[in-house]
Amino acid sequence: LEDILITGGQKDADNLFTFSRNCYALVIGILGTGDFSRSLARRLVACGCRVVVGSRTPSRFVALFPEEAEVTHMEAANQADLVFVAVYPEHYSTLVHLKPALAGKALVDVSNGLQIKQEGPSNAQQLADLFPESSVVKGFNTTSAWTLQAGPRDGSRQVLLCSDDQMAKSSVMQLCRRMGFIPVDMGLLSSSLEIENLPLYLFPSWRTPIICTLALFIFFYLYNSVHEVLHPYITGGKNKLYKLPIEIVNVTFPSVALVMLALVYLPGVIAAFLQLWRGTKYTRFPDWLDHWLTRRKQFGLCSFLCAALHAVYSLCLPMRKSARFQLLNKAFEQVKAGNADSWVEADVWRMELYLSVGIMALGLLSLLAVTSLPSVANTVNWREFTFIQSTLGYCALFMGTLHTLIFGWDRAFLAAQYHFGLPPTFLLVLILPLTVLLSRLKCRYLIMHQIM
Repeated sequence: LEDILITGGQKDADNLFTFSRNCYALVIGILGTGDFSRSLARRLVACGCRVVVGSRTPSRFVALFPEEAEVTHMEAANQADLVFVAVYPEHYSTLVHLKPALAGKALVDVSNGLQIKQEGPSNAQQLADLFPESSVVKGFNTTSAWTLQAGPRDGSRQVLLCSDDQMAKSSVMQLCRRMGFIPVDMGLLSSSLEIENLPLYLFPSWRTPIICTLALFIFFYLYNSVHEVLHPYITGGKNKLYKLPIEIVNVTFPSVALVMLALVYLPGVIAAFLQLWRGTKYTRFPDWLDHWLTRRKQFGLCSFLCAALHAVYSLCLPMRKSARFQLLNKAFEQVKAGNADSWVEADVWRMELYLSVGIMALGLLSLLAVTSLPSVANTVNWREFTFIQSTLGYCALFMGTLHTLIFGWDRAFLAAQYHFGLPPTFLLVLILPLTVLLSRLKCRYLIMHQIM
């Protein structure tokens, strides 16, 4: 209120107070009788508002609305103080005859486009051109009919709003709060094109991470198939196709998970070296690096998904018939050879360490995934969030790398592991994580050297 008194004077403050006092006495009009209109009417009636619905054929739709909502002819909606325009943009021209009655009133445009528009007037701007004497507010187009009907507890609570008229926008914001939603001021009506495009996007920030995940999965799956299926068939005539559904997939997922996790922290290392090289942190990064930095959360969640699937597949390995037959064959071979004890100390320690480190790596990844959720991230401060995502993130990368190193053990030095001259898969996987970890240490050393 103090800001209003300073910038707008006592008149604006009185207007705001009058509106706040009369907020619950508003008559809300809705032009249109579609699914969104019905859900909106139910929500407004539940909040204690008086609702008037305008329709060209009220007798046809009266049974679809709550009894408290007044469904009448289009002209009867003129008595409303605030009007929701819930008709298709191509039908805006049918409302032109209401222009005198709607003059000076706030019109809330809830429409969306059929395709993403990069330029040109938005639906809200077209409505403003048709009704120059009315105050057009863009909003509620990102809120689904289901969210309106079920309430904000079962959907997104944010409602994006924009308008050139501050008082009209304030009135809609007050109404949003009354309905249980959180209004978000997006500025002037020129922002309406961006708001209208939002419901049409299909995971724009996930496109690159998903493509990288699929590309890595296909590469490592084919690479592992050459090692585990093609090589035994060519060299010994053995049919190992049964490994394709479970075993090959199980060794592919951890490969993808570790590389994707390394891709989370690689751009940060590159950015740090760029800043050290330039001698300043105020120079903008290249567009490709900036794009990469803003997608790190998605890269990390894809890594966590692959790691979790690897854990599930690993638990299912003993359930396979092939695993049981192999266990019986080894037992028969041991009995036939007369070996009473097959205990190998090195193999025991290797497997114990391998599983323990893998469990810790998955636990750290789970913590990173949980804290990336907005509901959890909002409960910690910036220092705590940075500690979890950076310090513990590098710990997760280190544990995942150590897990892979223990898996490889001494097989990197065995010629039999290089099928067709190709190195084992784990050697390829380790290149990027080790590069990131060593570069991080180098970066820390350079920073300490400059300080000293």
